[in-house]
Amino acid sequence: MKITDILNRKEKPFATFELVPPLKGSDINKLYKAIDPLMDFTPPFINITFHRDETEFRQKENGSFEKITVTKRPGSVAIAAAIMKRYQIEVVPHLICGGASKYKLENDLIDLNFLDISNVMALRGDAIPGQKYFIPEPDGHKYSCDLVRQIHNMNQGKYLDETLTNAIATNFCIGVAAYPEKHYEAPNPETDILHLKQKVDAGADYIVTQMFFDNNRFFHFVDNCRAAGITIPIIPGLKPISTPAHIEMLPRAFRIDLPEALMKEIRKCKDSQEIYQVGIEWCTMQSKDLLAHGAPAIHYYTMGKADNIRTILKRVF
Repeated sequence: MKITDILNRKEKPFATFELVPPLKGSDINKLYKAIDPLMDFTPPFINITFHRDETEFRQKENGSFEKITVTKRPGSVAIAAAIMKRYQIEVVPHLICGGASKYKLENDLIDLNFLDISNVMALRGDAIPGQKYFIPEPDGHKYSCDLVRQIHNMNQGKYLDETLTNAIATNFCIGVAAYPEKHYEAPNPETDILHLKQKVDAGADYIVTQMFFDNNRFFHFVDNCRAAGITIPIIPGLKPISTPAHIEMLPRAFRIDLPEALMKEIRKCKDSQEIYQVGIEWCTMQSKDLLAHGAPAIHYYTMGKADNIRTILKRVF
């Protein structure tokens, strides 16, 4: 079932989750252990992130360095299929422009279509370590709107090989990302929403936002989207702070702000357990407020940890 159909059919708001594939060499049961505690809340779908290959320089015996490509996590296609089979729910694998040609992306989409997976998130991805700016692969996409357009074309039966005749049209529901505090590369919020509108015009069906900790930023963002003519569903994304390291890591990694009201509560904490509890309380407050303002669902970034999310869901849903 398409995510848009789920949103239209659900009478009550619901929770969804985003999971990170286990490191290469790990057993998939590790991922199942992260999912099992969340299934009590009957999520209608789960997102599976994708992590592109990385480049490393390793020293050889003669002292020189060799540039190698390292795959640290398995791809999202196989994991999505395994989760769908085990839990009988919809899955949303992430597809990213980074590290892939448009032909590789088309092949991944064909695989997903054969597996009867009908939902995808179309993302650009970040620059790899050592790159100052995002650099697409040869024959790759520079912007996520181009990937959205490619998927939309496949939904019309238009493949990259123009010699194909009677090609079967796919039926993907296309999700895209948005940033209530703007993407860090955008010069201003207005331009960022213009870029989002381009993804919608290219064929995006719904939006999931980056995490945020100030709901007013989200409400203002939604208002601006509607004013710009973006009418598709917007699902807010949340993550509870759970460790002292998050106080510096999350703003640095995701270019987001932690509101002063939250920081005041964190500064009162005597240890990491109290910070963990503040994270639960703050995310619970955010969740209830978002639902009160009509959010159709809430997307939780679990990062492989379920205990705090379970506590929040028990209080909210």
